[in-house]
Parts: sequence; C-alpha cells; structure tokens
Amino acid sequence: MFPPLPTKRAHLYCKKIFEKLKSGALRLKQMSAPSEERDGHGVMLGVLICADKDSNKIILNAVSGNSLVPDGECEGIWVPPIVTSEQIAAALAPNDAPIHELTDKLKAAPESEKRAISEAREKLTTQSLQKVHALYAFHCIDGTVRTLSDICKKKLPPTGTGDCCAPRLLNYAFSHNLFPVSMDEMYYGKPTQHKKSGVSYAPCDERCALILPAMLGLEIRYRDNDILVVNKPSGVLSVPGRGIEKQDCIVNRMKRLFPRTIMYPSVHRLDMETSGLMVLAFTKNAQRNLSMQFESGTVRKQYVALLDGVLEKASGLSAPKHGESSGRMELAFSLDWERRPKRMYDEEHGKLGITDWKKLGYNWYCGADGTNRKVTRILFTPLTGRTHQLRVASADMHGFGMPIVGDSLYGKCEQGGRLMLHAQYLSFTHPATGERIEFACNADF
Repeated sequence: MFPPLPTKRAHLYCKKIFEKLKSGALRLKQMSAPSEERDGHGVMLGVLICADKDSNKIILNAVSGNSLVPDGECEGIWVPPIVTSEQIAAALAPNDAPIHELTDKLKAAPESEKRAISEAREKLTTQSLQKVHALYAFHCIDGTVRTLSDICKKKLPPTGTGDCCAPRLLNYAFSHNLFPVSMDEMYYGKPTQHKKSGVSYAPCDERCALILPAMLGLEIRYRDNDILVVNKPSGVLSVPGRGIEKQDCIVNRMKRLFPRTIMYPSVHRLDMETSGLMVLAFTKNAQRNLSMQFESGTVRKQYVALLDGVLEKASGLSAPKHGESSGRMELAFSLDWERRPKRMYDEEHGKLGITDWKKLGYNWYCGADGTNRKVTRILFTPLTGRTHQLRVASADMHGFGMPIVGDSLYGKCEQGGRLMLHAQYLSFTHPATGERIEFACNADF
C-alpha cells in the first residue's frame, strides 16, 4: 500500500534506532520462545511522530511482532503490542493438542481418509484463528473502536494481522488523543528477496492494508504535497451535504487527517453509492488545475459495473444488436424535478452524455435470498461527466434498459446490497509536475 502519512521526519528517527541496533547500544529482547518459522528473520522498526492537544511533539516507536521489547535508551515512547504473546498462546491452547494429533494422524492415514481429517483440522485451525482475532481492537481517528472481526468481515485475515508497526502506532496515538504527523517503517535484519536492512518500506499489503483504511477513514492510493488519490467506499458521500447527518464524507475525512488541506479540495464527485478512485487537491493551484482538466474532458475515467441480467436480452433502444460487444451511447438527459435526485431522458432540454462501453463477460450474482442469477460485467468509459450518466445509460429504455445491480434509484437494491458500480481507472496530468499519471483500482465484486 502507499504510505498514508508523510515519511520524511519519522525516517530520521527510524535511522537513529537502526544505527543504535547496529552499534549494540540498543538490543531487542525476545520475551517468548522464538518460533522456528520466524527464527533468524528481520523485523520492521516503526516511528510515528505525533502532536498532542498543545502541539507538543510526541515520538512513538514500535517493533513488529508481539514478543520483542527494546533493551536500551532511545528517544520517545515504545508502544507495546495490542495483544501480547501470552494472550495469543492462551487463545490457541484449547485446540493446540487436537490440531497436532490430527496433523500426525493425517501423515499416517490412507488416502481415502485424508480429506475428512484435513477438514477436521482446518475447522479447528479456523476456530483458533477466530479466537485470536477476537482479541484485537483498534482505536480509529473518528473516536470509534473497531474489532478486527468487524473490519475484516469478508474474509479471515492472515495470522499476525494487527502486529505490524503501523496499526500499533496509530492505535496508541488515537487512544491517547495524539494527532499523527509523520510515519515511517524501516527493515532491520537479514536481507530477504524483498527487503534490505536499513531501507524504509510502506505498510504491508497483506495485513496493514486490511486495517489502516478503517483506522484512518481513507484508503489512500497516492499522496504528495499537491494531490490525494483515494479509493472511496460505497455508501460514503464525496462531499458534505446538508445537515449534521451528512457531514461524514471523503472531503471531511481528508481534512481530519490532513488539517492543512484547503477549504474546498474536491475537483469531482462520485455518487454516494459508487465506489472507486477519487482525486482531491491539497492546494488552491492544484484544485484549480484539476477542475479545469475535468471540465475540458482531458481526464480519462473507466468504470466497471454489473448489469442486472444478460446484455443480449436487454430491451433498451441502445442495447447491442447482432452480437455487438462494444459501442457508444449518446443520450441527453436532465434533472427529473418531481423525483429528485433522479435524472430522466430529455432529448429537447437535456445535456448530452456520451459513454463508450465494452462487455467483459458474465458473472453469477448471489441475491439477498441466496439465489444466484446471471449478470453482465461491463466496462464504461464516460467521455462526459453528467450526474448519474452511467446509471441512466444502463437503466433507461433509450439506453440498455437494464439497470446496474443494486441501483436504488433506477433499479432495485436488496437489503444489505450495494450499487455494483466502481471507478477503477483514473488518468490526468499532475497539476505541479505536468506529468501524465494514472491509477488503477480493481473492484471488490
């Protein structure tokens, strides 16, 4: 993942810790029996520079894992693990012996019995992992405390999730009302295929990327002094609306994490129900430049969507004919004043929306009732930026006549469902460097 916070200031303190370890002025003591799997492996050293409510600088230090503690003097506070090795051992103990027995039994069992034994062992292993995960809870920037199970609802996270430096440092900061300013992580130990001792690395994709977006309120795909690119989740507003209940949005989350952000950093919007890539500006010059790029149509965008049915059976006037798998739709539509915020086809007074499309194939979609139905995966490339452009092009009878799955305005959204529309690609000219840059972010459906 991309480093969520500036790294420069924290890097200097990481380097100091690294040099003290090399010289022997600082040691890392093993507080539990070392595992064979981790024996001889290196560790990550983490530093988070924070500010307290009086703007005093607070330095937080951490080492990855949950069984190493520093022995020696070092500037700042050493942050303890969120869950200790003793707590983990206690959670694993009830199933430990049965798992080992099944492992031995599996080695000696005939082929006809291996599957049943393997499934029984996997069931116990999963139970043990779930007990360990239940021990982890993370303080977030918005003041909430979220469990690992709540954050990782869709799949069981890997072992060690929550033991890395970044979530540990941020958890301590948020639980002590400290504001994060700069964070860096440096590898210390035997070189590996992917890491060299003394080199800084971003938080890991395997574990940290599962937790940090929830803790920070943003999934950051890129950040520099001028722009911020995030992956907006479905169900979150792009900009604040009217009323207290509509203040939680990407813009306000950005301002909360980066207080020096300008008043109006947005340059474009995604519908609340749409997920995917958004770019925002830290400076007025960047905001002005990016806004002009969107207005002039030089920004390239691509969306992936699931249409609710088989495209060849669509009844709309723009539905594909004679086996077409790609095409272009040009539809004029305007605000439906009586059913706001819906848009409607309006050839006389509407604004033209131009969309290129390409059929990518078919998927099986499981509905709220547990039944599967066939849906069409499609790639949209909008050449204009009209409100609800892709949703209208899909659902309206002048378009495909087939709504996007989960569209609460133009189709049907089942309980617990979401709009299956994701902004997966974004390309524009960097407002400061003039370089053409691009970002891609796959949908989770």
